[in-house]
Amino acid sequence: MEKIFKFFWFSITITVVGFVAMYMYGGWAALFTTVLLTLLEVTLSFDNAVVNARVLKKMNAAWQQRFLTWGILIAVFGTRFVLPIVIVSVIVGINPWTITEMALFDPAHYGELLEKAKYAIHAFGAAFLIMVALKYFLDAKKSVHWIKDVEHHLTQWGRIEAIEIVLALIVVAGVSFAVPIDARATVLASGIFGVVLFIVMQGITSAFSVEAKEGAAASLALFMYLEVLDAAFSLDGVIGAFALTSAIPIIAVGLGIGAFFVRSLTIYMVRERTLDTLKYLEHGAHWAIFGLAASMFASLLTDVPELVTGTIGIIFVIAAYWSSVLARKAP
Repeated sequence: MEKIFKFFWFSITITVVGFVAMYMYGGWAALFTTVLLTLLEVTLSFDNAVVNARVLKKMNAAWQQRFLTWGILIAVFGTRFVLPIVIVSVIVGINPWTITEMALFDPAHYGELLEKAKYAIHAFGAAFLIMVALKYFLDAKKSVHWIKDVEHHLTQWGRIEAIEIVLALIVVAGVSFAVPIDARATVLASGIFGVVLFIVMQGITSAFSVEAKEGAAASLALFMYLEVLDAAFSLDGVIGAFALTSAIPIIAVGLGIGAFFVRSLTIYMVRERTLDTLKYLEHGAHWAIFGLAASMFASLLTDVPELVTGTIGIIFVIAAYWSSVLARKAP
């Protein structure tokens, strides 16, 4: 228990301070909503922590620490506040400062505009995340399989050069033709941007990793990749948060606390070598990412409750954890 507290004491402190502040801000109703948002963020991003841990292992100690300091500032302020404002500004054609004022002083209207931008947000996030999942499962060098029949066949398909890019673009194109006509161009462009951004980030991290293994340049590239990955995960939660409340302070604190816990969990898994002892956990996380991407694509066509999206991820991760424990106990 003491070992766990060592990794989570700061997140626990932030949680207590945040909950007290929200109670003083809006009473029990505000506190209850903040708790729900925190649970929503942790549930949707738990698989993100597992994937982050694998990437974070490749970074040096200094950049691992920056992931907790600089990274959390980017995650809370940049990804969950600034980025949605920029996206809404581009989609509706209003300058970012006006959108910022609207977010602070007319959050209900801002929430409506954010909902209108969901086609761009979900298409980008879904395309980026499905590339993350496909890149993992279509790796021809992958030898450890959890859902053996499925994953083994996927690695066989992985022998085809750039097959994950082709599959992702086919899905993006297919979904773009299924959405309303006035949203087709937005979905197609945003989805392609998500695929291209993933390819660019993979190229940058691979280049730096080859030139300077575990050096500052490689760690910086991996840091950038983690922040983009976090953005793809969190945008869905930002939209879902407005279904619970339009109060920006409550949304910021609730999602921010969740982001702190996800990062603390990531550091814990790296330091304790969790992925080395639970060999199927990473598989479960990537199946959860695939499920999240699928639900984000589906949300472009119909309403998908956040509870369903979060449950899919948790089921995969718990099942993979239990399979890992059983495999570790097997003679």
